[in-house]
Amino acid sequence: MKTIQMTIDERLLKLVDKLSRDRNTTRSAFIRNALEAQIRRERIREAEMRHAQGYARRPVVPNEFDVWFNEQDWGAP
Repeated sequence: MKTIQMTIDERLLKLVDKLSRDRNTTRSAFIRNALEAQIRRERIREAEMRHAQGYARRPVVPNEFDVWFNEQDWGAP
């Protein structure tokens, strides 16, 4: 772990401290978890954008996936 210094407004600090206490964790652990969660969200958002861009460049063509139609199992009796 590396110690850093950051600036945060008082209102946000009070919220972080309250939530940290409520969750029985430290301020540092709470902020670390929040940063990791945001990084995960950003990575997912970026992957979804790349996915959408790929389909925009090369859209699905009719019958492209029909070969898999009979392999699908939707749980029907």
